[in-house]
Amino acid sequence: MTRPPQAERGAALLTVLLLVAVMAVIAATALDRLTLATRIAGSAAAVDQGRAYSFAAEQIALRRVADLVARDPAKLTLAGNWLGRDFVLPLPGGQGTARLTDANNCFNLNSLAAETVPGRLSQRAGAVGQFTELMVLLGIDRGVAQGIAGAAADWIDSDGNEGRQGAEDGVYRALQASYLPANRKMADVSELRAVRGVTPKIYARLKPWLCVLPVAEPVQLNVNTLAPAQAPLLAMLLPGKLGLADARAVLAARPVGGYGSSVRFWAAGPLAQIKPRDDVATQAGVTSRWLALRTQVTLGDGDLTANSLIDAWGGAPAAGAAPPAIVRRDWGESD
Repeated sequence: MTRPPQAERGAALLTVLLLVAVMAVIAATALDRLTLATRIAGSAAAVDQGRAYSFAAEQIALRRVADLVARDPAKLTLAGNWLGRDFVLPLPGGQGTARLTDANNCFNLNSLAAETVPGRLSQRAGAVGQFTELMVLLGIDRGVAQGIAGAAADWIDSDGNEGRQGAEDGVYRALQASYLPANRKMADVSELRAVRGVTPKIYARLKPWLCVLPVAEPVQLNVNTLAPAQAPLLAMLLPGKLGLADARAVLAARPVGGYGSSVRFWAAGPLAQIKPRDDVATQAGVTSRWLALRTQVTLGDGDLTANSLIDAWGGAPAAGAAPPAIVRRDWGESD
């Protein structure tokens, strides 16, 4: 046999080197994808495990709420040091916390409308005035506040007619990025950002004071759990009649065992000189139907946050008639 020419031996070497280079690239790509797939699988497993722990925390919270309701169905107080406290969850391979707060003590945006007939929402003038007053108490110009309150009410009510200082289809169609109002109950507080007049700065100021409950009913505060720092929520019930100082004082002077009834609350301290209408007086109650549970679970490098809304009455017309139930659950940080 004759030996191949020198040029041919060089070509063979280049071919072998090219094959080695291609195989190296393929191997590196495969290894990179395998590493990514392993991480994705690990993250998915961690998320599933985190959700399982969150579900377990919900069941613990439901038992805790049931005990609070059973203690006295007629009122809910701070007894037991449960409000706003971080309860540590002992988790294998991680850590978690659960916190209960009173979801009654906020302005429910869906209270701006009343469900007069099933599926039909009409504006509630009193709630629009209270929302306006809350914004004014938080430092927002009254004219701007009236416009936002009117537009928010129009966003929720079922008709297409613009209310006082409101905004309906025509206003939103004229925007550069046009859209239409929902004309239904809000599903999340972040929906307020789409309402005319709500700027990022105003939304950031209002968000801690707002909530969205699944009912279109008047705001029902619990004066037994309302903190003095939340005095604007109480003062908004009586625009121009109840000042922040008096509202803060009466909450700070709350009896250790809480108020036994709404009547006793309105007879306390500086409130004794105020005669609220019956419908407004009942908005300062002594119990809570809605509670919020915030669960945070950390497993390895992953974090999972769950926000659950608890109906302490379990859908019944009064406390104690049915066990508490989860009515809504959101995953992740809210906007």
